[in-house]
Amino acid sequence: MDQGEYSLSEREFARIKARVYKVAGISLSDAKRTLVISRLSKIVRALGLPTFDAYVDFLEHGGTAKDAQDFVNALTTNLTRFYREDHHFEHLRTYVGALMNERPRGQRLRIWSAGCSTGQEPYTVALDLLAAYPELKRWDFKILATDIDTAVIAKAAQGVYPLSELSGLSAERARLFERDAAGAIHIPEAARSIVSFKPLNLIGPWPMKGPFDAIFCRNVAIYFDKPTQGEVFGRFGKMLAPEGFLYIGHSENLGSGGDGFRLVGKTIYQSKEKLNRRAA
Repeated sequence: MDQGEYSLSEREFARIKARVYKVAGISLSDAKRTLVISRLSKIVRALGLPTFDAYVDFLEHGGTAKDAQDFVNALTTNLTRFYREDHHFEHLRTYVGALMNERPRGQRLRIWSAGCSTGQEPYTVALDLLAAYPELKRWDFKILATDIDTAVIAKAAQGVYPLSELSGLSAERARLFERDAAGAIHIPEAARSIVSFKPLNLIGPWPMKGPFDAIFCRNVAIYFDKPTQGEVFGRFGKMLAPEGFLYIGHSENLGSGGDGFRLVGKTIYQSKEKLNRRAA
């Protein structure tokens, strides 16, 4: 059966939109119709099902957990690169430097990359901070990297990328990566060892306790509707350490979830909760 033989009725599209919103919080616009046909047709064909309606019925009544995850993976978009929105990393370097001056050597430092895609964001954080502050190796420094798409999490954990990923980076930054004989680039072990990749649905339970000194959630909330955005950003506020920072995408804003934050820079928000300096 050719992909062209699959048609997507309004009813089928509505069912698919309702399901991905329910399970992942993703709000699909009508403009995503072609994307849905393209990405889900491959799965429908592989399952030997005749229509998208039959596919949704299968997911609702007979599919496995893997089938449910494949559905979500197919409808997520993963666009990222190393040092994307560089001003965030400049701000983070200054912030971490200040924390290191305030805290005794070897203290806890936690950063969360929420919606980490194929790993460029958390690895940029690790590489950049270790290069700026080599003494961080002696700190309890960990980065949590999560994404709803299990396929990109698996790829990210390998820490291997094509050489083209270095395009646009300065020579100094390009030297932070290792290269193999085949031309691929590798994340050095010192950076890989501090990043933990975990699958996580942002509209589901969050098993980690925090607090996080900084949270990156960039170009993820654009796939949520306004109520879901507000809920997720509000939950981030509760996971941040006092006066910690939240970094979001260039086209995003906190909306109803912004009560606990103050805007301190371009798409950079700080928790309004005050730090007890005497106890720090």
